[in-house]
Amino acid sequence: MNATSGSRPAGALLLCRAEPAAVRPPAQLLREQLLLAPAGSEWSVVVPEGKPWLHGGEPVERVVTGWATALAVSAATWPVLALWWDADRAGLILAAGFRRTVGYIWLADGTPVGEDEAMRTFAARLALDPVLDVQALEALTRPDGDADAHARLIGLTAVLARVGLALPTGITPGESADLLRSVALAQGAEQLEWSGWRDAVRAELDAVEGGPFGPYLRGPKARLLGAAQLGAGLPLLVWGVGRRSGGWTTAGALLVAHGATGLLYDRLRAP
Repeated sequence: MNATSGSRPAGALLLCRAEPAAVRPPAQLLREQLLLAPAGSEWSVVVPEGKPWLHGGEPVERVVTGWATALAVSAATWPVLALWWDADRAGLILAAGFRRTVGYIWLADGTPVGEDEAMRTFAARLALDPVLDVQALEALTRPDGDADAHARLIGLTAVLARVGLALPTGITPGESADLLRSVALAQGAEQLEWSGWRDAVRAELDAVEGGPFGPYLRGPKARLLGAAQLGAGLPLLVWGVGRRSGGWTTAGALLVAHGATGLLYDRLRAP
């Protein structure tokens, strides 16, 4: 049997299914000491630079669950996977938008203590292969005398490699937080710093505008969309008021509000 992870110090990694540019703004809102680096095609890894679980009195599992949930709710469009470990256990937490988090735990010697259904939900939310990938994940839920908790986490990242995850060399689940921090810094990971609410909001807007919906928030397409919404909403609003129709009045008011807001946003964000 491999040496168990019972002597391993607590640590964690956050794996985000998005590019660093999209992860940076919501990660900064956590106001924690974090390092950010790319981790394959459309993946990023967030490495804690500090150890809040040592000073705040909370276990590492609870700390990273809060981080993952906050990131996923802020992002809304991409999931966050937290991998964590301490002297007694290791596990995963998957957060996706406002959905209930999914978790799984192994004891230090690799004994699975989670529910099999959690792994199937995990695979579905990450859009993994329902046959091959699920089979590989289910193998991690079966007893294996040669696989400790450390090996289970590495096996999990091997499955995720099939959907583009490629952790930077030396960033390995189960290693000490100090080692992960030093390796990440040596490879050029970005240090995330809290720069105040105004800069955070501006960065978030820049990230959204740089995404697929950017052209409809700012620029010619945004102005065209805003004008079209106003053009459709005003007559509808007048018609609804005249007919005393609450439903049509509300629909018209929403179109007018969206159109006016879009045009105002485009004007305010113009260089």
